[in-house]
Amino acid sequence: MRRTKLRDVPAALVLPKELRLHIREHAQAAYPHEACGLILGTPDPPVARRLGVARNLAADRLADRYVLDPEAFLAADRAARAEELEVIGIWHSHPDHPARPSATDLEGAWEGYSYVIVTTTAGGPGDLASWRLDGAGFAREPILGDREDRPS
Repeated sequence: MRRTKLRDVPAALVLPKELRLHIREHAQAAYPHEACGLILGTPDPPVARRLGVARNLAADRLADRYVLDPEAFLAADRAARAEELEVIGIWHSHPDHPARPSATDLEGAWEGYSYVIVTTTAGGPGDLASWRLDGAGFAREPILGDREDRPS
């Protein structure tokens, strides 16, 4: 089994509180299955402006895999372009597992995207973390709130 390589990196994803809550709510609603969706925003630096929810097409492995519906990806990409935004990342849940990328997550990851993972349990959502490809593995990407989330 291939292990993911994890390291800390200085870059950060701006993910406002309302979007973090949105991810947690949708992920928890899908529990015990994995939920997934897209992050729309500006890429440099990565600032999330909107989220999309996508159907998980991994019908045979819903508890521990996600396959993001390509139609949802295309629709989100069109919507983002109409608002002068881009798809800057993907979010998904890990039911009853840590918010750390798996070897399967690594196999499907694309360079330049933020990958936000949230833990879900029967008791509710847990940790939420963001990751980026860094060479052959994932590096943790700090998450910042928008200006309204930050102390003055």
